[in-house]
Amino acid sequence: MYSLTTEGELKMSVSFKRASARVGVITVGHEPYWEQFPGLREELIGYGKEFEAMLAANEVEVISAGFVDNVDKSFAAASYLKRQDIDFLFCFLSTYVTSSSAATAILNVGVPTVLVALQPRQRLDYRNTTTYMQLANDNICSLPEIGGVLIRAGKPAAGMIVGTLHDDPRAANELRSWCQVANARRAFKHARIGYLGHTYEGMYDMNSDPTAFTAAFGSHVQMLEMCDLAKLVNGVSAAETADKIDEIKSVFTIADPFIDPVTRPIKQEDLEWSAKVAVGLDKLVAENGLTGLAYYYRGVDGNEYERIGSNLVLGNSLLTGKGIPLAGEADLKTCAAMLIMDRLDAGGSFAELHPCDFVDDIVLVGHDGPHNIKISDGRPIIRGLDLFHGKRGSGIGVEFSIKSGPVTLLGISQTADGKFKMIATEGESIKGEIPQTGNTNTRCSFGCSVAEFVEKWCSAGPTHHFALGVGHVAPKIRNVAKVLGIELQIV
Repeated sequence: MYSLTTEGELKMSVSFKRASARVGVITVGHEPYWEQFPGLREELIGYGKEFEAMLAANEVEVISAGFVDNVDKSFAAASYLKRQDIDFLFCFLSTYVTSSSAATAILNVGVPTVLVALQPRQRLDYRNTTTYMQLANDNICSLPEIGGVLIRAGKPAAGMIVGTLHDDPRAANELRSWCQVANARRAFKHARIGYLGHTYEGMYDMNSDPTAFTAAFGSHVQMLEMCDLAKLVNGVSAAETADKIDEIKSVFTIADPFIDPVTRPIKQEDLEWSAKVAVGLDKLVAENGLTGLAYYYRGVDGNEYERIGSNLVLGNSLLTGKGIPLAGEADLKTCAAMLIMDRLDAGGSFAELHPCDFVDDIVLVGHDGPHNIKISDGRPIIRGLDLFHGKRGSGIGVEFSIKSGPVTLLGISQTADGKFKMIATEGESIKGEIPQTGNTNTRCSFGCSVAEFVEKWCSAGPTHHFALGVGHVAPKIRNVAKVLGIELQIV
């Protein structure tokens, strides 16, 4: 279910439970100091526990391997963390440490690692500083040593966070960003991305090799048939349909027809059928344990599959808002882009470039679905449609703009040698009029003339679909691309 706050923001009262990244953490120290400076070890252990608490506040599952102050403990920490099947590692440098204490664990665990050097004090009390006090704040001292060793080993750190342990918004934001990156990487691990039907005929850019997808992202592509969905839709009860109608009415505003002749009033049978299809879609996702779904089926002569395929937009927009992205026209690559944007807390609607406005210097960005209603600017609208342009069938369309302010586009394409490539750009969502045609549209500006932007974007070799999200998240996307080992071009 969803509700609208007094500020007009859409919120879910019941949210999809997303799998959180299993994040390993070690706090490293230097054993020779303990005899020389009593109490230092215990103080540093305390700082390490503070950092673990900071991590746990960022929607990740924290797996601590404790305090590591020599190479034997580093080997033991690596062995423990490997058994825990962690996705990411944070190495907290509590003082100067020899690189063997940190690098041994990092190299043996073999997951993306962020080196963290957060000293307790903002600065030393220079006139009263003791060696003990310096060592308790010597967090960055070994950072170049460890970073250099990892580069020499051919396994550089994914990133570094430098700052203070307390009252440091920049460091806290960096930590949160890396946890989101960890969650984006985790989203593909053990994931099953459904593939229902076939790509829209003639869209060469949509075609993907499921084996190549598995090799690049580590996820299984689950092949599904329309008969799988039809069986579930036909088994939906009247009570389940009624509950889904209540959910739909709590989220969407039912709009009257517009001047476009393809729009019409929403009939009760339209609403009931869309609700029934939405319940069947929920069950398809649940029964197959799907993390996401790419789908398209043409249908013919008003048959059952056509009626189901043309009435998925309400169900798929609800699911996308709950963290299970659905991509139309069987666009597997954009489903992956939507999953990344969702796990970066940016939303991620299925979108493409629509007509330009050369007066206001913006381009309309949207699609006939699916949409991430979590990032809608107010309540989304639904209208009855006599047809979906370029597709068979009739039913209900979803219409809204995403929130005004910073936006990011993320597309995933493939190069001439078949490798996957991410393409991203940052812009602004601008308030203003949009066509009332039953399709979602957002007015977007990209800091240059709209013609120049379109030329640059298309020259990067994208697919014509992409994920549209809120916020400027290109730095996070750069880190996701790094840990996934996928090329990224920023436009």
